Amino acid sequence: MFAHIDGIVAEKGTDYLVIDCHGVGYLLNVSGATLSVAPPVGERMKLYCVLNVREDAMELFGFHSREEKRMYERLKGVTGVGSRTALQILSAMSVRDLSIALVSGDANALTRVPGIGKKTAQRLVLELKDKIDDEQLVGAAASTAPAVSASGPEAEAIEALLALGYSSAEAAKSVARVAGQTTDVNQLIFLALKGGK
Repeated sequence: MFAHIDGIVAEKGTDYLVIDCHGVGYLLNVSGATLSVAPPVGERMKLYCVLNVREDAMELFGFHSREEKRMYERLKGVTGVGSRTALQILSAMSVRDLSIALVSGDANALTRVPGIGKKTAQRLVLELKDKIDDEQLVGAAASTAPAVSASGPEAEAIEALLALGYSSAEAAKSVARVAGQTTDVNQLIFLALKGGK
């Protein structure tokens, strides 16, 4: 129904923005990432939107980038992950870090998000691992949320490949192909390099 809303920031809360469009104020639930890039009250902002309709409420969710909106929709499609949980994940992790954690199978990074247990983290990895595209791995440059970075040997191996000139997408995919074969970082790097770009 709503693709985006472009207007004046009328109000900023801890997890929402009110955008004034020609005298109508739209309350949009937003992530910490979107809130952190929002301009001061009185300045213009464009937000990409998702309308969530429930039996008892209609809620608008706003995102500062198409990548963040797309990731929100993917997260919400996972069994047991609702709108609020998806927004909480995006408040804790940037789209890029979340994408790397999912592609590399790093469920531990996801468990650091408040409210995400081990089973939910594993379900997220299982259902979304193959649905992440290169755009989300490489970019989401505007995603500036305080990041909970992917951790563990997979993340270290990805960082090493980045230092060797791999792109984010290439590094994440190379490590994802060999993830789980060993917990030794050097061995993971070797196996990822052996697999090629």
